[in-house]
Amino acid sequence: MGDYSVEFVYPPSNLKFMDFLMRGRSCSCKGSGCENSTILQNSCSIVFMAQSHRDASVRLFELAQQQQGYFTTKQAKAAGFAENTHPYHVQAGNWIREHRGIYRLTQFPATDRPDLALWSLWSSDRNEEVEGVYSHQTAISLFNLSDLNPAKLHMTVPRDFRRNSQIPGILVLHYADLPASDVQTGPGYKYTRPLRTILDLIESDEVERNFIRQALTQAVDLGILTRQQIRDAQLSEPTRKILEEMLRQVA
Repeated sequence: MGDYSVEFVYPPSNLKFMDFLMRGRSCSCKGSGCENSTILQNSCSIVFMAQSHRDASVRLFELAQQQQGYFTTKQAKAAGFAENTHPYHVQAGNWIREHRGIYRLTQFPATDRPDLALWSLWSSDRNEEVEGVYSHQTAISLFNLSDLNPAKLHMTVPRDFRRNSQIPGILVLHYADLPASDVQTGPGYKYTRPLRTILDLIESDEVERNFIRQALTQAVDLGILTRQQIRDAQLSEPTRKILEEMLRQVA
């Protein structure tokens, strides 16, 4: 909580007390009349609690703004909000409960893809480390490389990823241990890089080839994927043949 140790001579002047209010610190009393300073001490306690709440709110906002306004129960507790106060903040309209254990600050400005931050947090492990990486159809749509418009969110999670509860219907999970070099970061979420995304689409065989060909063409034309990167990639023989055929059509 820090060092809260401001002293006041009783009774405090209005100026002194207002300064105390602005600083939001607790106080001790010295001087004649301190034995009757209950009102002052109660006021000190109230202001201390208000300052503590303000500090917690600042910490929570600083965290939530990195996640498009979202945060988890554990993150709120770490910021200084006791778990038994969470229902109050929902009822008071300060927070919106979006999913089990996930909230959003009511007054946080609207963002383009809040769903990506929400379900990214859902994939967090017990240490609050996000494990899910948007991939496949979702990643290709984030790059705007094709006309593909998936109805669900495709997410790759580690092979040992487990959830005791039912997987949300909006998500399609793929299981793979992605190297860090295949992943990049967006506002409050992670997603696969262009080459990894195209390879995933080829290997999953869930998307029509014309969409993949369109994505490959756009990626090469925009310079976010090079032919050299493709040649250097470690690919299975069938996947390499498909890519080489597509590249010949791109040329």
